[in-house]
Amino acid sequence: MEKQWYVVNTYSGHESKVKEKLEMRAESMDMKDYIYRVVIPEQKEVEVKDGVQKEKIKKMFPGYVLIEMVMSDEAWYVVRNTPGVTGFIGSSGKGAKPTPLQPYEVDNILNNMGISRFDVDNELEVGAKVKIIAGPFTGMYGVVDSLDVPNQKLLLNVDLFGQETSVEVEMSQIEIAID
Repeated sequence: MEKQWYVVNTYSGHESKVKEKLEMRAESMDMKDYIYRVVIPEQKEVEVKDGVQKEKIKKMFPGYVLIEMVMSDEAWYVVRNTPGVTGFIGSSGKGAKPTPLQPYEVDNILNNMGISRFDVDNELEVGAKVKIIAGPFTGMYGVVDSLDVPNQKLLLNVDLFGQETSVEVEMSQIEIAID
């Protein structure tokens, strides 16, 4: 089972409380190996009012929280029964497991926030093996040579016609290779 991103519906205005409760429950119920990150999709906007510029943080999707998790029965139960959570998006209800977001959907949302889909400190590091899932090198495997996190790019060494070649790809074009 691999971790994926899901959308959780919350009571409007309770996104921060739900995030806090989910993180606390993951810790207290020993679910850290199943529930990884909880993100409230937000972005900064500059607002001019009475000639004064103010930075304001605006929710991209009010009433929704993104959660990176491994979908197991226990993890589903913990998230679903967190106070403030009304359910998962992409589930028919009646205990059915929800559909995860596609990598490109997660990348679009997280890139707008300046966050990577990957946990750069733990998952994506020099020497990590990755699979290219989009672009001209789709289906090929490579090894991370360098990271450019601010620009969401990687330099990979791939085996091209029996020769190791450096290729630059965007983070949205790869996934961590499972050995």
